[in-house]
Amino acid sequence: MIATAQATRTKATTMIATQTTTVATNWKTALPVMAGSGFTLRELRLEDAASLLAMLTTEEVSRFISPPPTTVEGFERFIAWTHRERAAGNYACFAIVPEGMHTAIGIFQLRALEPGFGTAEWGFAMGSQFWGSGFFADGARLVLDFAFDVVGSQRLEARAAVANGRGNGALRKIGAVQEGLLRRSFLRNGQHHDQVLWGILAEDWRLQRMSQSPITH
Repeated sequence: MIATAQATRTKATTMIATQTTTVATNWKTALPVMAGSGFTLRELRLEDAASLLAMLTTEEVSRFISPPPTTVEGFERFIAWTHRERAAGNYACFAIVPEGMHTAIGIFQLRALEPGFGTAEWGFAMGSQFWGSGFFADGARLVLDFAFDVVGSQRLEARAAVANGRGNGALRKIGAVQEGLLRRSFLRNGQHHDQVLWGILAEDWRLQRMSQSPITH
């Protein structure tokens, strides 16, 4: 499996197969810029710290995610950490930047769960004023393409609190499979919550993508 993943990475590093515009890159050196419908995914920058603080620390957003930093300086340290972890090949974090804006309103994260990134965990958070914009569904497709076609992951996992109906619904809508219940696995404000474990495999994602592609002659 590792050899297959490495071959996939070597073959696909220079191109991300999506239906939207991307800029090719060696992802450990710098993340690709990926353009969706009305937004761009790119690597986090220090100037994103203030906007992320405003977007991700509200009660409606933060109640279902691990506690975010509480200051601009805290987000700056987080952004610097994401760059170090990306360079080490352990982690990738994309900023969600709407057209007409220059700073992030949310993030997509991808974290290796085993050496070689064969199995990884992914997650997302976005300012509540952009919920329902379509940015998640479109951005998730870009991130999944990146994970499977460029990084070489074979399996992605996601965890969402049972009470997070919007998050669970979004994962189901893009084709993730509910695989189990992780009891009392998420600690928030001193309380433990159950989480749903979602999985999606590379072969299933590629079949789904193929079925959604327009037929050309």
